[in-house]
Amino acid sequence: MWSIRFRLIRMIMEASKDTYPMEFGALLKGEHDVIYEIAIMPGTIQGDHHTIMWMGSKPVDFTIIGSVHSHPSGVIRPSDADLHMFQNTGPIHMIVGYPYRDTDYKFFNRKGEEIKIGIIGGNQIE
Repeated sequence: MWSIRFRLIRMIMEASKDTYPMEFGALLKGEHDVIYEIAIMPGTIQGDHHTIMWMGSKPVDFTIIGSVHSHPSGVIRPSDADLHMFQNTGPIHMIVGYPYRDTDYKFFNRKGEEIKIGIIGGNQIE
């Protein structure tokens, strides 16, 4: 089972708040079943209903295991466009929703099915 560092959740929420009302988007990095960092893609375009990451700038990095992006609407479920992106960016995907509190997120697999991810450090979040 994969886990994520609590401080990374906090950082993602702060980045999403800073980007609001636009979407925030990045790639997730993980090793040994721990998601520990994000990678911001050069040339990423952020809009109020989309984040477009140019995959031509994706580094050759085997620690990239998925994606994270925000939904300024607060709806934390994948759209059809999200499901398409999930197919191309790895097995684990995080969506965070407005108002970006420590509990305003969910993880999904490539098919858009919700999955459980453990929390390391900080508060234990359900």
